[in-house]
Amino acid sequence: MQGEQRARTIFLTLWTLITAAKLVIAARLPLFVDEAFYWQEGQHLAMAYSDLPGLTAWLTRLGVELGGEHVLAVRLPFLAIGAALPWMVSRIATRWFGAVAGWQAGSLTLLMPLSATLGMLAVPDVPMALAAVLCLDAGARLLRSVDGAAGAAMKLALGLMIGALSHYRFIGVIAVGFIALLVLPQGRRMLRDPRVWVALAMGVLAWLPLLAWNADNHDAGLKFQMVERHPWNFQWSGLWFLVIQPVLVTPILCVAMWKVALAGTRSGGGARAQWRYFGLVGAVSTVAIFLLGFFTDVERISFHWPLPGYLALLVAVPVVLNGWPRWLRRTGWWLAGAGLTLALGYYLMASTPALREQLAGDKYYPRNFAGWRPLADAVRDELRQMPEGTRVLAGNFKVGAELGFQLRDPRIEVLPHPLNDKHGRTAQLGEWGLLHEGERQGPMLLVLSPSDQRYRELLERYHQVCEQVGPLPPPRVVSQDHGYQRFLLFRLPAQRAEGACVTPAMAWFDTPQPGGEVQGVVEVRGWAFKDGVGLSKVELLVDGQPVAPVRYGRPYDITGFWKISNDPQHPNVGFDAQVDTSSLAPGKHWLGLRLHGNDGSVETWQEQAVIVR
Repeated sequence: MQGEQRARTIFLTLWTLITAAKLVIAARLPLFVDEAFYWQEGQHLAMAYSDLPGLTAWLTRLGVELGGEHVLAVRLPFLAIGAALPWMVSRIATRWFGAVAGWQAGSLTLLMPLSATLGMLAVPDVPMALAAVLCLDAGARLLRSVDGAAGAAMKLALGLMIGALSHYRFIGVIAVGFIALLVLPQGRRMLRDPRVWVALAMGVLAWLPLLAWNADNHDAGLKFQMVERHPWNFQWSGLWFLVIQPVLVTPILCVAMWKVALAGTRSGGGARAQWRYFGLVGAVSTVAIFLLGFFTDVERISFHWPLPGYLALLVAVPVVLNGWPRWLRRTGWWLAGAGLTLALGYYLMASTPALREQLAGDKYYPRNFAGWRPLADAVRDELRQMPEGTRVLAGNFKVGAELGFQLRDPRIEVLPHPLNDKHGRTAQLGEWGLLHEGERQGPMLLVLSPSDQRYRELLERYHQVCEQVGPLPPPRVVSQDHGYQRFLLFRLPAQRAEGACVTPAMAWFDTPQPGGEVQGVVEVRGWAFKDGVGLSKVELLVDGQPVAPVRYGRPYDITGFWKISNDPQHPNVGFDAQVDTSSLAPGKHWLGLRLHGNDGSVETWQEQAVIVR
């Protein structure tokens, strides 16, 4: 009893503290771009959408209906599910392995970074994890006895329905469950019971809205999820799974879960069938995702895909841990806690502008969380100065959805963009009538996000925008975190302007190198140009202040790479300057440019860090 009480107290303490921390961070953290699009889908209620079944959008709509247009309200239903999952895992483990193991399984669910942070973002993985745990619980109970288990069959049906309404990937969860049941003699017996097939039939019916949407839209969703987003060619980057996953679930806990998975291959009676079931579900799921990782999309986040399998393994992990030496158990618990602290710390950093700025230029910079409120403030200011009835036109779905949430307008039009295709949102925008084809009957405020484009493709993108809306007037620049999140706002006249394509300015530092160490007098060299009109002047900035005269216009032919550039001043687009760093304090400083166009435009360029010695 004393061990049970201690395990229960630890669980309740962890649950209270971690839930409170998640609420605080979720209330501060700006919406991730996918969350913003799910909010937008929730404002256009439908049975299914181009990228997902309907449940995620419905939950975001429920949140804002209950709590208003606030980031915490959008996430509230997901936070509630995330808070309930440790209790559910604890209850499953208690049923099969005792109360102490049950509370410990719940605590580990609270500490493992992948499951601990669940619900902080309004994403489909949250209801999908709920569905997986419901099916896991129902399957374990039905393995023991189908007779008198009508409640378990109903829970299985509910889990299958929630999963079908959550994500296409739940098909994989179903397949894994079937494989585990077919391996077990008790599972094969269970699959012969008609009540189980009734539950399965109800789960199948829940896929009908998604199938109907695809039937009406030339299978756009299926093609995106199953074909277009994945290369389906072997790529060695899949080996990163072996490195990333032990970090994300913490190393000792990862070893313990694999011990459970291996135990699933051994036969035995009593609760051993359930043990094997949890192990098989987790093992088959994790191995399958690892193998698929060699062929599927590696550009977008996929580290969370094994979570349903991990939740199955966590149920039995306390039994494994309790057989290990005390020092190793304690190390595992403390490592899990440290992992959770780092995960929450990252989200806290992303939600705090002063902390987020410190990661500018780093590959872990959370750009998709950054700059949306300042952008919305700038858009409101521009709209106040433009004619009444001016509409906003976004450069891609990310800008449209994020601005839509900030401005409380889910009907912001969006230009065609490869990002819309890459994320499976083009068909949905088209269905809503929000894909802008370039024609306009009144003034519009165009908002572009050059940070979303690979630099080598940026000039081509600008010329595409010119073809869509005409030459671009001088932009207003909204820059965050030294320009690593950067937006351009253009006041488009009611009638399309004629003439050569005019684009925003482009620039590059040849020297010094990013993050390079400098001292004394430093030679700064590079190039800058502005298609259509050219530049009249370039200013060199250090920490936002002009520091030295810049000689602009020396010969520097860059048209060998930027072949489509039409700056009339080519090839005289090079610049150079000398900066005396002796007056600067040692440490990191930011080197930037202010580019003056012949059309009167003034654009600040993304800054570059240098280290003064």
